[in-house]
Amino acid sequence: MAADFNRPGSLYGAVDLGARKQALEAQARREAAAHNPDAAAATVVEVTAATFTADVVERSMSVPVIVEATVPRAEQVQQFSQTLEKLAAEADGAWILARADVEANPELAQALRMRAVPTVYLAVQGQLMPLFEGPLSEPQLRQALTQVFEQLGVELAAPGGAEQPAEPPLDPDLAAADEAVEQGDLDAAQAAFERLLAREPGNPEAKIGLAGVGLVRRTQGLDPADVLGRAAEQSGDVGLQTQAADLEMLAGDVDAAFDRLIGVVRRSAGDDRDRARVHLIGLFDTLPGDDPAVSKARRNLASALF
Repeated sequence: MAADFNRPGSLYGAVDLGARKQALEAQARREAAAHNPDAAAATVVEVTAATFTADVVERSMSVPVIVEATVPRAEQVQQFSQTLEKLAAEADGAWILARADVEANPELAQALRMRAVPTVYLAVQGQLMPLFEGPLSEPQLRQALTQVFEQLGVELAAPGGAEQPAEPPLDPDLAAADEAVEQGDLDAAQAAFERLLAREPGNPEAKIGLAGVGLVRRTQGLDPADVLGRAAEQSGDVGLQTQAADLEMLAGDVDAAFDRLIGVVRRSAGDDRDRARVHLIGLFDTLPGDDPAVSKARRNLASALF
């Protein structure tokens, strides 16, 4: 089946070489940080009342920060602290652990409104929110962190911090995808990206391309004026709102698309809320992970969820 990738305002950039170049550059930055001893050591930082703003709030603008507010000398929390350090090392820079000794910094305990030791918080894009109180077992802790990052659409490294090796720029499946895009063949482009993902799960180029193909596919046959008009009148229709967001993405109005779905998350509950959240995270995949619009939307999504 052929598709028109060249209609005005389409997100052709989601599957072209330019977007893939951005993804590769972001990947190269992550790999360089992973091989930098200073960066590796920074996965766990000790914070004080004086350094909290710089080490937690400001740092969270570029990477999620898990804050462990604790009393390090207390025996009952030491195993929990070691487990947190282990998971931070496994994440390999996907998030940072900031440990605050509230016994040495009582003003922090007061500012954080702590009721138990330890209390764990998440800082994302400058916003701090409580996650849970009291020490958890390793399985419970893994599950808790996995769930919160999944809610925000943040991917974590596999245990052990192992990363998939990058494919050469002229990967044959990427070349096949380029050719299919040039010919307007959605099925062939999708197949090529899926082959690459099968060989290299999580490949950023293939994920961006596949998400772009899905976006174009979902909007085929839709009348933008009709959908956007009805969406303005029927704010509770989640299916209609996701269609409208797709069309806004296709037109390049990324912020409007993200804001629309975050609005649905704020005012809905249950399956409707989760449907909007999952669709929004899918739209994140059409752009490089370090795109400023994605960072802003993740912050707003965190506010809407928590």
